[in-house]
Amino acid sequence: MDDIEIDEVATPELDDPVLIEGLPGVGHVGKLAAEHLLEEFDGELVRRVYATEFPPQVSVEGEDGVASLTCAEFHAVDTGGSDLLVLTGDHQAGSNEGHYRLTSTFLDVAESFGAERAFALGGVPTGELVEEYTVLGAVSEASLADELREADVEFRPDEPAGGIVGVSGLVLGLGGRRGIGAACLMGETSGYLVDPKSAQAVLEVLETMLDFEVDYASLEDRAEEMEEVVGKIREMQDGPAVPDDDLRYIG
Repeated sequence: MDDIEIDEVATPELDDPVLIEGLPGVGHVGKLAAEHLLEEFDGELVRRVYATEFPPQVSVEGEDGVASLTCAEFHAVDTGGSDLLVLTGDHQAGSNEGHYRLTSTFLDVAESFGAERAFALGGVPTGELVEEYTVLGAVSEASLADELREADVEFRPDEPAGGIVGVSGLVLGLGGRRGIGAACLMGETSGYLVDPKSAQAVLEVLETMLDFEVDYASLEDRAEEMEEVVGKIREMQDGPAVPDDDLRYIG
């Protein structure tokens, strides 16, 4: 196997598609948002990207236990407002060089479908439980910022601290060098838990930007499940301090 291989599954005609990147990251915000789009709009698989930078593993599905090599996938989505090219997967690259090579490949695929705009979706950690979900933004060029502000996206100097890492950051950096108008939408999240509410906040901005509507019922169900976990965390945070002598460690 080559370091990177692309399977061409289908090549539909897309009208000025927008690349949507939603790979795993903080709170799984981007991944949840991208997968919700595919569930709601029944996206069509168009490309699989295999890479030796992904972990050496397969997923096993179905009653017959069929194994599939881990990969990233592109789906074409017709929202009725904008055509989307949604990038999803379970992993990012394992090295700095791998991030650059894979992101370049992802952008090659997007450009082959005619994409000239891109949104990278992700989360920004707050280190504490979030009550009001704000979406932070970053752009590949200043001219893109005003439209995001109109959609209630906030821009804060020097945030996120340390910059945007992984594919989301490189979609802006490498995409901008190619002339792709790229933006990153980052929902605030504690960073401790999978966060469906943050994913919904990001999708609501995307709805405004790209003129489509999506139902959030299934995402809200997942959010309710996570609220039970959050409630238990709050109980522990608000509970009495445990004396040092009573602490126990496992491992």
